[in-house]
Amino acid sequence: VRVQRRASNSGVIMVAGQKVALGRLHARATVTVHVAETTLTIEAGDDIRTVARTTTQPVRNIRPMRPRKAAL
Repeated sequence: VRVQRRASNSGVIMVAGQKVALGRLHARATVTVHVAETTLTIEAGDDIRTVARTTTQPVRNIRPMRPRKAAL
């Protein structure tokens, strides 16, 4: 399964109930994550990382959350 996530202000994403820290270099960036049975492969621009999967929860959302707009 391929999903997209938007990194937080500190560069953290959450996939299938697992938090993955990418670093502040990737803050607010949209990344693509390939979810396999035992690994998460994260593509952030030219950077590709593979992380062991620690949860068995299914993926619920495929697309990233849109940025919030400030109330006027």
